Amino acid sequence: MYSAQITKERIKLLCKNKHIGMEQMLSACFLGINAIRQINDTKGMASFSLAKIADYLDCSVDYLLGRTDNPDINK
Repeated sequence: MYSAQITKERIKLLCKNKHIGMEQMLSACFLGINAIRQINDTKGMASFSLAKIADYLDCSVDYLLGRTDNPDINK
């Protein structure tokens, strides 16, 4: 089972490390704030939204989901 908390924390951490605000990241991905709120929803975040965020933050979806601890796996 995936942890919504891990996904949210990893997105926040990557944004912080890259000196990018969450709103800036979401805007660049053409996503609204609801994309992040959906992580806690029972349906979860849409896969295309998660992929857009991973691409923007230059990491893998697996990293955001907690399936790997290596954020550089996309490189």
